[in-house]
Amino acid sequence: MKTIRAFSFVVVAIVLGLTGLVPHAVAEPNSLTEEEKKAGFELLFDGQSLDGWQQDGNWVVEDGVIARKGKGGSLVWKGQPIPDDFELRFEWKVGERSNSGVYYRPGQYEYQILDNQKHSDGLNPRTSAASLYFCMAPSKDATRPVGEWNEARIVGKGTVIQHWLNGEKVIDFDYADPRWKANVELLGQRGGDLSARGAFLSLQDHGDPVWYRSLRLRTIGPDEDIGHETVEPAEIPDHAKAKEALILERIRKNREAREKAVKGN
Repeated sequence: MKTIRAFSFVVVAIVLGLTGLVPHAVAEPNSLTEEEKKAGFELLFDGQSLDGWQQDGNWVVEDGVIARKGKGGSLVWKGQPIPDDFELRFEWKVGERSNSGVYYRPGQYEYQILDNQKHSDGLNPRTSAASLYFCMAPSKDATRPVGEWNEARIVGKGTVIQHWLNGEKVIDFDYADPRWKANVELLGQRGGDLSARGAFLSLQDHGDPVWYRSLRLRTIGPDEDIGHETVEPAEIPDHAKAKEALILERIRKNREAREKAVKGN
């Protein structure tokens, strides 16, 4: 039996080699590949403890995975602020109808984490999984089924932002390009500033079950080419645009009410 299995493995390896499908080296969860070590990645979670992370007791480690277990707020990496130019790699999965997010710059700067199929945010590409939430839609839905791990990457250099999901680059845009003025203004109305820098990495507690692992961060050098090439975002349906307008109107009214209250005091 061992001989048969060994022979089968050799055959598979030969076939993969002939077809060009040999995969890249993949590290065990919560570890670094040799390529990542050479690139300067730092492992932010060792699979055993939440040392270096700040929270209110609602996040735990289970079987090498960070799990959200109750109310209490975000889980924040306090080891260092996110570099201005950086690459973040991580894995995530959600339960049914779950919503979370990875905040990597100040304000409303969020890589959306979502069950696209059953959460209402999945109806709008601009608030779906891997979107730059309420700003830029991914080109497609590249999520895996609920309960399966998704592989994510965020790359930021200068005014370029890239979001990757399961090996596909689904967002790549330069927010200084006049073409994206409306998107930048949309996020600005919600309170986000794409030029902001210096935040700590934050995993959002949105009240839903969510799991993270293999969080890796590195600084991108000034001479490094990140391969910027604009990715066209998905079209936003009219019903989604109408809902966005309602949300922005509610934000505007709430902001005016707060300002009025402050003046009253």
